Amino acid sequence: MRNNYRPGGLRVEVHNGDFNKALRKFKKKVQDDGRLQIVREKQEYTKPTEQRKRAKAAARSRHLRDIRKKSLDNKKLYWQLIQKSIFCICKW
Repeated sequence: MRNNYRPGGLRVEVHNGDFNKALRKFKKKVQDDGRLQIVREKQEYTKPTEQRKRAKAAARSRHLRDIRKKSLDNKKLYWQLIQKSIFCICKW
């Protein structure tokens, strides 16, 4: 969620009668503005322990995603080095 929430309305113009494209743009604006997230959060009361639990789970998933990405980068680098070394050996 971006922190650029501004009170007021969102506006999307329909060009050449292309309502579907305008609707997609509107949905994207609403999502970027964070209004839908705020409405969902305020629909029901969540206990502070539940909020901490969700935040901790989100942080854990972000951390695991970063670890997987770094691991994948290391594997790519490893295979690139192996391919270069095989190429150098075959060159001799």
